[in-house]
Amino acid sequence: MLKAGGEGHTGVKKNMSKTRLVDKKRFKRQIEFILEADKLKKVARRTTLLDVSRQENSAEHSWHIALLVLILTEYAEDENLDFLQVIKLLLVHDLVEIDAGDTYCYDKAGGQDQKARETKAADRIFNILPADQARALRTLWDEYEAKDTPESKFANALDRVQPFLHNYFTRGHTWQKHGINKKQVIARMQPVIDGSQFLWEYVSSLIDDAVKQGFLAK
Repeated sequence: MLKAGGEGHTGVKKNMSKTRLVDKKRFKRQIEFILEADKLKKVARRTTLLDVSRQENSAEHSWHIALLVLILTEYAEDENLDFLQVIKLLLVHDLVEIDAGDTYCYDKAGGQDQKARETKAADRIFNILPADQARALRTLWDEYEAKDTPESKFANALDRVQPFLHNYFTRGHTWQKHGINKKQVIARMQPVIDGSQFLWEYVSSLIDDAVKQGFLAK
């Protein structure tokens, strides 16, 4: 039974003494941004799920690498890493793909104007938010892109590791589909070196094993 002024079905006591002043225009823009971010779920990536049933989307990718932070931070090159900052960087880094789409990492032609397309997308998408939050998220995106802080270096390392694991543990499904070779993979995985020497050594061993097993071209 519900008691007036008491607990509801959640078992949490309602606090009726506080009055919150809400800027309705600010709240409206925040909700608009949240709804806009939902579009990331529709952006298909080249990476397939581990069961090879379909391609993952960019929202799934962002969630997965944010989860990697919780599990793999102990292997970061910088022992004083702000892991919460890394999570923020990774949750924000691919929002620009709502407009710019996912550019396949081995697509040289698509990569030529990638930066321009993504910068234009950042200008539009983050500015849906109130000005202070727009600046905050844009700053996160810029930090990730610059790769000049310990947090952004580790974030970029994990952004390489997650799809690499999908490629390796599907026996090179996407690599073979696009004719990718060992030299290309090594070049793509270079940011891992700055973020985590341990993860780089792990990745290197898997690259060699993939070539040995025949599902990555030499």
